[in-house]
Amino acid sequence: MQKNNLMEKIVSLCKRRGFIFPSSEIYGGLSSSWDYGPLGAELKRNVKSAWWNAVVHSRDDLVGLDASILMHAQTWKASGHTDNFHDVLVDCKNCKKRFRKDHIGETCPSCGANDFTEGRAFNLMFRTHLGAVEDDGGLVYLRPETAQGIFVNFNNVLDATHRRLPFGIAQIGKSFRNEITPGNFTFRMREFEQMEIEYFTRPQEAEECYRTWIKDRFQWYIDLGIKKENLRVREHPKGELAHYAQGCSDIEYQFPFGWSELEGIANRTDFDLKQHAQFSGADLRYHDQITMEKIFPYVIEPSGGVDRATLAFLVDAYDEEEVEGRTRVVLRLGKELAPIKVAVLPLLKKNSDIVTLAKQIKKDLQKNFVCVYDDTAAIGKLYRRQDEVGTFYCVTVDVQSLEDRQVTVRERDTMRQDRIPVENLKKYLSDKLF
Repeated sequence: MQKNNLMEKIVSLCKRRGFIFPSSEIYGGLSSSWDYGPLGAELKRNVKSAWWNAVVHSRDDLVGLDASILMHAQTWKASGHTDNFHDVLVDCKNCKKRFRKDHIGETCPSCGANDFTEGRAFNLMFRTHLGAVEDDGGLVYLRPETAQGIFVNFNNVLDATHRRLPFGIAQIGKSFRNEITPGNFTFRMREFEQMEIEYFTRPQEAEECYRTWIKDRFQWYIDLGIKKENLRVREHPKGELAHYAQGCSDIEYQFPFGWSELEGIANRTDFDLKQHAQFSGADLRYHDQITMEKIFPYVIEPSGGVDRATLAFLVDAYDEEEVEGRTRVVLRLGKELAPIKVAVLPLLKKNSDIVTLAKQIKKDLQKNFVCVYDDTAAIGKLYRRQDEVGTFYCVTVDVQSLEDRQVTVRERDTMRQDRIPVENLKKYLSDKLF
């Protein structure tokens, strides 16, 4: 399958089957804004649940947080975003289009001219105002990252949970960046969702902790079905590091448009807590009740994008194969991520007894599985439709089912069909899916 062709097929599938729609489409759309449809919402929710289960529910050293999108403006002064979070932009004097200076060469990508304005700093944060009067007193920003909500709540979490080092705080939430060059479908958007951890540790343990988190986060993608050959870790050279960082590595995925970042893991040293302590006057040191020492912990930050991860899982799961001379499209999503686990399909929708039994089965199964009922096409087309969206099992109710109380269960990947008694169906599927 051609790589450039693959992205077009993914975008088409997402629109056709209800994974991802262009935002505000009836009004002509909004650049780099996307809405998750019925199946996309389920898939994205499954990605977030899988992450939360892995980093919070399955560990003893992490707790969760859900901080506000709007924060005090001084938060962003302390973090450096107000002064430093910007791109340098230039305008082509010939075609009047605007570009990031670091994304163009000697000539304009649009018209080929070589005549640009001087570079100007463009802050990436969205500004808004609290209250009725739009003045500087009510100035706030839509957060460009979720991390600062964790740092400003450091004392609150400690007081509430009595955690000892090392420990982490995890958060999933929306962030906003007024990027000038978003694109590549949902890979880079102005409104996106992050999965971030701030893991607090003693300075002398930070390097080992940093390396461990790289391995753990890399393995998470593999465990959920990403092919190992499509993943790599790229460590930033010293010249690429932020001034406060001791180390940073990106987990990259080989998208159809090239290797690009899924998640970054950084050793941020003690910069963040010190900055907020300085600007707020609050004491954000960790006080060890046993040794009585007070320190600013180092912070290891694994930060990944929900939308990027969701896109990577879609791309990696997409498959085509020839079956009886026809192309079968299969979305081979893992059990934890597949939006639909079971589809119940009546062989004859005009037979009221078959329909009644099929709907009864669906009603019973949906207590345990994400389950759908579909009678809108012939059975072959219904199978192909479910294959395209990654449904693991199709349960077909036919005329024989009315006599022997058995149904046909078809497995997605192998297309194997088993005849299963209705009373054993829930256990059969549970054994396969859990």
